[in-house]
Amino acid sequence: MRILIAAAGSRGDIAPYTGLGAELRRAGYEVALAAADPFAPLVRAAGLEFRSLPADTKARPGTGTAPDRRELMRTAAAFVTELGQGFAEAVDGGADLLLLSATTAPLGWHLAEATGIPSLGVHLQPTAPTGDFPPTVPGVRPLGRFGNRMTGHLALRVADRLYDPAVTQLRRRLGLPPCSAAAMRRRQERANRPVLYGFSTALVRRPADWRPGLEIAGTWWPHVDADDRLPPEVEDFLRSGPPPVLVGFGSMASGEGERLSDLAVRALRRAGLRGILQAGAAGLAAEGDDVLTVGDLPHALLFPRLAAVVHHAGAGTSAAALRAGVPAVTVPVTADQPFWAGRLAAIGAAADPIPFRSLTAEALAESLRRVVHRPAYARAAAGAAEHMAGEDGAGRVLLAVRQLTDG
Repeated sequence: MRILIAAAGSRGDIAPYTGLGAELRRAGYEVALAAADPFAPLVRAAGLEFRSLPADTKARPGTGTAPDRRELMRTAAAFVTELGQGFAEAVDGGADLLLLSATTAPLGWHLAEATGIPSLGVHLQPTAPTGDFPPTVPGVRPLGRFGNRMTGHLALRVADRLYDPAVTQLRRRLGLPPCSAAAMRRRQERANRPVLYGFSTALVRRPADWRPGLEIAGTWWPHVDADDRLPPEVEDFLRSGPPPVLVGFGSMASGEGERLSDLAVRALRRAGLRGILQAGAAGLAAEGDDVLTVGDLPHALLFPRLAAVVHHAGAGTSAAALRAGVPAVTVPVTADQPFWAGRLAAIGAAADPIPFRSLTAEALAESLRRVVHRPAYARAAAGAAEHMAGEDGAGRVLLAVRQLTDG
């Protein structure tokens, strides 16, 4: 049986599906992962077939003037339309089951209708409206149960409008009668179509007001080969002194490398801590006996060796720090990052978030002193790690796949 996983976005939006796909492959399924071309090595390293999707051309936060909201929406809509055409070509490569991320689901539903291929939602963020919290992506402040649900539905309507041009063009290509993105979403909800969420209940409990079919599976961890090791220079640095702090912003803060590098080093030295700077999209870099610059490294190998992690609060990095039992200082930039930063702080595993635009060396140093030297933060992170060890996110998806295909 052939399973096609489709995901779009940055590395953090793709990497979790490599571990999920590898688990499904070990269970005997043929698994392909459709993503943008830069992630082909990541996918193939997990032993999965790679299928190409268009690259994400949406503007990223950085320096300079923020893009006009309407222009940003037009750019995003154009990308989604291109994504729909690329997704159709990826499905033409053959599949018996579609596993759809939150970004690809509004397109995948139409492909499933046209081809008769069953589908299953596999989302990295809680996308369904609830009174428990506001929608994750717009970064809305809590507005009470009624307000949270209302803004959750509003966020879905905004997304539907974004996808409408792509849906119109895709259905025309597939020979399907007209159907709006909103109408298709309502059809999925009325049918209680299953969606599994790839995060831990250590961070988000299942809301009681979610419809049937929405379940939290547990985190899907990026694939790490059994033979993978940290580079010798990293091992040498780790062994040469007390556990360091990792500072990294993932795919965020492009063009801010010089400023952030200087800020991070000053904060680390002010707090009396050694540090590892992860270059990322920002291009962080520094030299010195007390600091090391690295590229992409498996979180599962590095994080347990750290005193703390300074990160942008992406879903994957937030989960990886918890899994390692390491406290965090979060500096959310955009999208769902303020949500995850707030959840980490709420369970006591991170200091209060420092918004990216408010980040200073002084504020970062103070938060680092707090999370490194106050044991309560490490205890909270260790408790979450113990909770997460009892979850089997990939196994839960495997069970759902078997139920869907055998039933």
